[in-house]
Amino acid sequence: MTLAPSIVALAALLGAAPGATRDAADDSLRARLERRIADQPGAVVGLSFRDLGADDALSIAADTVFHAASTMKVPVMIALVRQAEAGSARLEQQVLLVNRFGSIVDGSAYALDPADDDDSALYAEVGRRIAVRQLMERMITRSSNLATNAVIALVGPARVDSTAHRLGATRTRVLRGVEDQKAFDRGLNNVTTAGDLATLMAAIALDRAASPAGCALMRDVLFRQELNGEIPAGLPRGTRVAHKTGQIRGVLHDAAIVYPSGRPPFVLVVLTRGIAEEEVARSLIADLSRIVYEHATRTATARR
Repeated sequence: MTLAPSIVALAALLGAAPGATRDAADDSLRARLERRIADQPGAVVGLSFRDLGADDALSIAADTVFHAASTMKVPVMIALVRQAEAGSARLEQQVLLVNRFGSIVDGSAYALDPADDDDSALYAEVGRRIAVRQLMERMITRSSNLATNAVIALVGPARVDSTAHRLGATRTRVLRGVEDQKAFDRGLNNVTTAGDLATLMAAIALDRAASPAGCALMRDVLFRQELNGEIPAGLPRGTRVAHKTGQIRGVLHDAAIVYPSGRPPFVLVVLTRGIAEEEVARSLIADLSRIVYEHATRTATARR
């Protein structure tokens, strides 16, 4: 029989220290993960695994800071939902969609290129009013950069940043919207770690990121993610996954809550850089996902 974790154990999982190992099987899990990472020369990988149904966690370079790419859209979503619950924003509010934003460097205007956006179809709505709820949906499920900048303009990057920190993601920095080239050139980037993203995903899974209803809403949006070539690709077909990917040149990430059949979920975050070929990085993440899933489901069976 699987024993439900105590409140203390759940709290420990939310703040699990990098390198923590809580199960004798972790040694073999770590060895398998490190061997697979070593198979990819030059790869820098941050990984955080936290089993939300057992006292089992493992981290590899989970404090290493990465360019967040589109994983920063997770704390943006959390901040938006919390503001909606506080009454300072409304998800049904209609906002004018524009493609003109100000650089955090000097306020100069810049626009996004639809060719560089996974959701180029949204640009047809520029000049029209669109519901904030729809922007949040497309920001996550299609990783829309245009929707993201519209939501950040509503919420404010400082609010996103402080919300992430209050939830325990203290190394995460959300400074700006997407494609602010002047900021990028000066190194003013949104950054995160595998450990921080695992903390945020666990908070969503455990109804700590917002109210239970707000967290259920966020999980539902994350379940509808349309970009599924990384962590989901390493899981058995039909496994439910609430996740968010991130990608820029030489960087590929995925942060997930995985729901194996018949047992509590686990959180897995894999961040990568230094891999020139996107498909090679994607294969690495899928392989690491497969190894962690096999471990989590095998140890859960052994506890019964």
